[in-house]
Amino acid sequence: QVQLVESGGGLVQAGGSLRLSCAAFGRTFSSYAMGWFRQAPGKEREFVAAIRGSGGKTYYADSLKGRFTISRDNDKNTVYLQMSSQTPEDTAVYYCAADPLGLGSTFASWGQGTQVTVSS
Repeated sequence: QVQLVESGGGLVQAGGSLRLSCAAFGRTFSSYAMGWFRQAPGKEREFVAAIRGSGGKTYYADSLKGRFTISRDNDKNTVYLQMSSQTPEDTAVYYCAADPLGLGSTFASWGQGTQVTVSS
């Protein structure tokens, strides 16, 4: 388990960019698989991206691949989500999650969520 604190959300114009950060508090951060999810009002939470502990492998929702990039800095215990060419459809609460087993199948810890609003 790990405590997660997200930041970087806010208001952005269509076509703009934002970078979300998720700071993790706990040992062995590099062993955690990390993921980003989002949920818009009235919709189910959906997978956005995930990254292995080493940072060597990444995974994306097909619809977002090419616009969103997940990365991590294990020296800073932080995972990032770079979002580019944003549209109003990207408006949602974004959550980061940690899988302490490093498998990407057991996201046991979740951040509080950060609001991203994209205006047209």
